Amino acid sequence: MTNTKYIFITGGASGIGREVAKYFAQRGWFVGLADVNMKGMEETAAMLPAGMAATYMLDVRSRQQWTAALEAFTEASDGKLHVLFNNAGVGIGGLLEEHSEDDIEKLVDINFKGVVYGAHIGHRYLKATPGSCLLNTSSASGIYGSAGLSVYSATKFAVRGLSEALDIEWGPDNIRVRALLPSFIDTPLLDGPVARTNQSSRDSVTAAGLEIAPVAIVAEAAWAAVHDPRNVHSYVGPTAKKLAFAAKWMPGSIRKRGGIMARKRADS
Repeated sequence: MTNTKYIFITGGASGIGREVAKYFAQRGWFVGLADVNMKGMEETAAMLPAGMAATYMLDVRSRQQWTAALEAFTEASDGKLHVLFNNAGVGIGGLLEEHSEDDIEKLVDINFKGVVYGAHIGHRYLKATPGSCLLNTSSASGIYGSAGLSVYSATKFAVRGLSEALDIEWGPDNIRVRALLPSFIDTPLLDGPVARTNQSSRDSVTAAGLEIAPVAIVAEAAWAAVHDPRNVHSYVGPTAKKLAFAAKWMPGSIRKRGGIMARKRADS
C-alpha cells in the first residue's frame, strides 16, 4: 500500500470519529481507530472496507498509551502519518458551581490535555510525512463562551488557541493544523449529562430551540479542512456559522441569549 494515506482518529468508536473514519476509508485511506471502547471500535471497523482499519486501545489522558498507540500505528504504516485527528472528547453541561471535581478534571484532561498530548507525541510522525495535517475538534462553544457549558466551552477555546498557535509553529515543518468548530451535532456526546439534573445536553439543546445537525456534515468538513491550504477554522453547521457571525458583529445578543438559557437551566 505504498500510495495509501494514513489517518489516526481518537474517539473512533462512535459519533464524529466513526463518521470521519467511514468518509476517509471510502476514499482509500487506511484508518487507525483509537478509543477506550473496543466494542465500538470493532463496530466502526466493520463498516469500513476490508483491510483498511486497525484498532488501538487509547485513553487520551495517558501519555504512555499515546506513545504506544502511535508507535504501533506508524510501524504498520512505514512511518507515515498523514492526518492525526484529535477528536476524543466528553460533554458535561451545567453551571460551574454545580460541577463536581471529577466533572472538571474529566473535561480538562480529556478535552484539552489529551489533545496536547496527541500533538506533542504525534509531531515527529507528522513532520516525517510531508504535507501532513493535525486536525483538532474544537466546538461552536469555542467561538463565544457558552453559559451553562463554561468548563466545556473553556476546553474548546483552548483547543482552538492551540490549533492557531501550532499552525504557525509547525508551518516550517510542512504541517498544517486545522480546527473543526461544529455546532450541536447528532452524536452520543449530546446524551451526556447536565450536572445535578436529570437532563441530557440533547434535552437542553432541544428545549432552547436550537438546531441539531447530522453527523455526516462533520465528515465532509473534516475532509475539506485537511485539504484546505489557508483556513485554520472550519465552522460546521448553520448554528456555528451564525454564532461566528454574531460573535464578531453582535456579541451583546449572544450574551443576552446565553443569560436566558443559563437561567432556564438553573430553574429546571
